[in-house]
Amino acid sequence: MERRQIAVIGGDARYLELIRQLQTLNETTIFLVGFDKLAQGFTGSQQIEFNDIVPSKLDTVILPITGTDMEGNVDTVFSDEKINLNKQWFKKLKSSCLVFTGIANDYLKEATKSANIHLEALLNRDDVAIYNSIPTAEGTIMMAIEHTDYTIHSSRVIVVGFGRVGHTVANKFSALGAKVSVSASSIKDLARIDEMGLNPIPLEKLPNYTASCDLIINTIPAPVVGKQCIQQLPSNALIIDLASKPGGTDFNYAEQRGIKAILSPSLPGMVAPKTAGKILADVIKQFILSNE
Repeated sequence: MERRQIAVIGGDARYLELIRQLQTLNETTIFLVGFDKLAQGFTGSQQIEFNDIVPSKLDTVILPITGTDMEGNVDTVFSDEKINLNKQWFKKLKSSCLVFTGIANDYLKEATKSANIHLEALLNRDDVAIYNSIPTAEGTIMMAIEHTDYTIHSSRVIVVGFGRVGHTVANKFSALGAKVSVSASSIKDLARIDEMGLNPIPLEKLPNYTASCDLIINTIPAPVVGKQCIQQLPSNALIIDLASKPGGTDFNYAEQRGIKAILSPSLPGMVAPKTAGKILADVIKQFILSNE
């Protein structure tokens, strides 16, 4: 049996733990691209330049959480090397090659589709998102403590959105004694919020409730925390937006009102990179082993 070849191309602090976890795979060679400024080494892995990769021999390609930009450029945290994955590069990969990313934009989807290569966007997966919601909630609690002068206990919190992240965030703040309301559009979600002992707010009525709110936590990647919501907020209120860029908050209007609004879409990588890296590695390892 030939040795499995994996290329990790770029990545942030989460990928340090991901690489350690991948090293537990037997008969595997791991090529690291974009890690040349990293002080620590990885026994059994090879740090090489992008141009030295032989795409046709790769079984797995792991891209950064951010994937590529619309020209195929890869963001490298631990290197100044310029890496561009053009569409021809993807066509050199073997048809059985698995390509992993966190977020897949249109360029990456089209490049892999035209090359007939499987692309897995990890952050779109329910299992990854649910596991990631735990460090996200802990990071949100940390930010709330850091940026307010009152306790979470008894504070009035509105969580906007009741998806995988919103559900966990609402649970954790409620467990700390906050008076939690959750705003959602689905009748089913509003019923579940009520069943959990939290205050349900129909999304279209959100501006009616923000006047008595200390902290808004948005999880919806759409413009939902707009001028009407923000103009009712008390002056000492805080907005933490967890949605992917550009978030769902009118940050310009919040600034005009003197209300602190923070966009923090990648909290797992900031507050718990080791845990976040292991979550990603577990899913990737399952994929690799099940495709043999």
